[in-house]
Parts: sequence; structure tokens; C-alpha cells
Amino acid sequence: MLNRYARAFFTKLLTPVAAVLIRLGISPDVVTIIGTLGVCFGALAFYPRGEFLIGTLVITAFVFADTLDGIMARRIGRSGKWGAYLDSTLDRVGDAAIFGGLVLFYADEPGKAYMAALALACLILGSVVSYAKARAEGLGMTANVGIAERADRLVVVLVATGLVGWFLPEVVLAVVLGLLALASLVTVVQRMLEVRRQALDLV
Repeated sequence: MLNRYARAFFTKLLTPVAAVLIRLGISPDVVTIIGTLGVCFGALAFYPRGEFLIGTLVITAFVFADTLDGIMARRIGRSGKWGAYLDSTLDRVGDAAIFGGLVLFYADEPGKAYMAALALACLILGSVVSYAKARAEGLGMTANVGIAERADRLVVVLVATGLVGWFLPEVVLAVVLGLLALASLVTVVQRMLEVRRQALDLV
């Protein structure tokens, strides 16, 4: 949902940046890798220390690489299976770092095991959401359904974590993580049902 509305805006915003990087001879793959490393650094260097605001700002700065690399690839005619594979694979790494950073912080906080459990649930279920779609496509079917796509989950958790690190009470993050875990679970079920429908139609 958020992905559809925001993509056009950020594509227009980042196109001049993409043009500059192309002129400098930087490849889309390099941008993808640097973006992932930056996200991992922001999440694992700051979140485990409870520095949620600065961590979120660093992560957000590098998250734009996920759009930038795609713009670059299309402009130079290099959109292909390798780029899509690399992008999707490293997206999972970045997502794991974000929720893993929260798990590391709350696992070490007395009385906050429930927060670590919620963040871990988001990490696991988010991975299953992506796997459900990838596996369906590997079998020649589609699973483009669900109420919690990656972009939606990413925006929500970053906004909530950043604001809790700034001034909001921690309960806001607890509610957001709980809702994200639930939405991810619902999305997994939606995708399984969609694939089941397609599989039965082929019988």
C-alpha cells in the first residue's frame, strides 16, 4: 500500500541522484550493497544500545538505496534477474538487522522479554511473508496478496522506533510490533490460501 503511493514520489526525487552516480561509473549493484551495509550498521550499532532515534535516521538514509538502485538499473538498461535477486536477498538481510537490533536491546533489558519476543516474531514472520511469495513464484504461481507488504512493515517500524527514541512512550513500539506481527501472520495465511486456490485450479 505505502509502496504504491510512495514509489512515484521517491523515483522523481532520486532520479537526479541516480544520474550523477551513473556518470561517476557506480553500478546499481554497488549501491544495493552499500545501502544494505548502511542499514545493518545503523540497526546493529545503535539499536542494541537503545539509541533508537539516531539509528533510525542512519537506517532511513540508506533505505533510499533500495529505490535508487532500481532507478539506476532501468536508466542504463541493466534491469534483470541478477539485480532483482541481489536486491531481494539483501532486503532480507537489512530487515533482519533492524528487528534483530531491537531483539538484542530488549533481550538485555530486565522485564522486557515480551518486547524481544514481539520483535523476534516480526523478524520471523516477515521472512515467511517473503518466502511464501518467492516459493509460489518458484512453482510458477503468484502470491501478490496480503495486508503487510515489506515496504509497509519497514515504514511503520522505522517511524515507530524513531519516535519512541525521540519522545513517545515505549508502549507505542510494543503496540506497533504486536500489530506488525499479527499483520504479517495474516499475510502469510492470505498468500497460502491464494497459492492453494491456484494449485487446485491446476488440478
